Amino acid sequence: MIYIENANVVLKNGILKNGAVLINDGVIEKLGENRYVKSPENALKIDAKGLYLGPGFVDIHVHGGGGYNFFDNPQKAAKYFLKHGETTVLATSYTTYTKDEYLSATEKIKVAMMTDAKNIAGFYMEGPYLNPKYGAEPKLNKWRGKIRKDDYCEIVNTAGTLAKVWAVAPEREGIDGFMEYVKLVNPNAIFAVAHSEATPDEIEKLKKYGINIQTHCMNATGRVGESKGIRSAGPDEYCLLNDDIYAEMICDSMAVHVPVPLQRLILKVKGIDKIILITDSFATGNEISDKYAYAQDLSFDSEGNVSGSRLTMDIVCRNFMKHTKSSICSAFLAASTNPARAIGMDKEIGSVKEGKRANLVLCDENFNIKEVIFEGELIN
Repeated sequence: MIYIENANVVLKNGILKNGAVLINDGVIEKLGENRYVKSPENALKIDAKGLYLGPGFVDIHVHGGGGYNFFDNPQKAAKYFLKHGETTVLATSYTTYTKDEYLSATEKIKVAMMTDAKNIAGFYMEGPYLNPKYGAEPKLNKWRGKIRKDDYCEIVNTAGTLAKVWAVAPEREGIDGFMEYVKLVNPNAIFAVAHSEATPDEIEKLKKYGINIQTHCMNATGRVGESKGIRSAGPDEYCLLNDDIYAEMICDSMAVHVPVPLQRLILKVKGIDKIILITDSFATGNEISDKYAYAQDLSFDSEGNVSGSRLTMDIVCRNFMKHTKSSICSAFLAASTNPARAIGMDKEIGSVKEGKRANLVLCDENFNIKEVIFEGELIN
């Protein structure tokens, strides 16, 4: 049992000052002002001293960090992100994996989820069927050929209901058959438009399968039919125009992935409730490109191109506030509440509320993490 007092508790629409939270048996049992929520004698007492108490981060798009990718070493990757307040993560794949690598890594992560990597809540399958023209390591894409049921059935079956999100390029020929099979195996699966140059019409035709997200908005997208001086519409524009679609956003320190004016445009058009902050962190091991020597939180592929980031969600939130002039409440919405809602886990996680899991972070106004609580237990 843990009792936290004197906290600025981050709620959806504001801050509860002088707040207290009682945690019992892994859930938030009581929440209110100090004067109304008293500590039992046997509770571990924590004086927050005015720190912000918010929901643990929900990073739905993260490949790895701290030197370890989830598909190689899920335990160490999960531990690394948990220390940074990421109490829920979706282990993310990529098109560089062969079929056998997909299968073995998926089984490895499933075992880790049951033992010492419990903050992994499932999979974000970035591929296999993306447009090979876009994204990092295009030469290593193993899925350029025809989409065949014999190739993907075993992958979809093995991931099963743990595959929360499947990222696809709608323009790929035969992608609708793949999406239909995914929904047959997991009716609750959702799809993200990713690494794509699909037209709005091509995306709209597949919306019936549950396209709810655009993977890293403003990144790895193209537009067909452009001519000099005339801009056509593609995945980014479809996302901005469609009220049902969440926009993932990578906020690195130097705003390389999404320049500051575009971050503000996405926020203005989509509204805070439809933005999902992600790290897209990737432990590539490649050296920093000379072109981006000033940007220490980027990751690079073997050709020196940007390949995700080295971010953690605490830093992403800090950058988001700096670039968009957003409040700490808005940052927690985009980093915790919205992603939890997008993947159908908001009844359990994503906000500080009585009855929800005690997945919490204590931080200052700049998102410097002081304590992490995961399922009612102190981590740091």
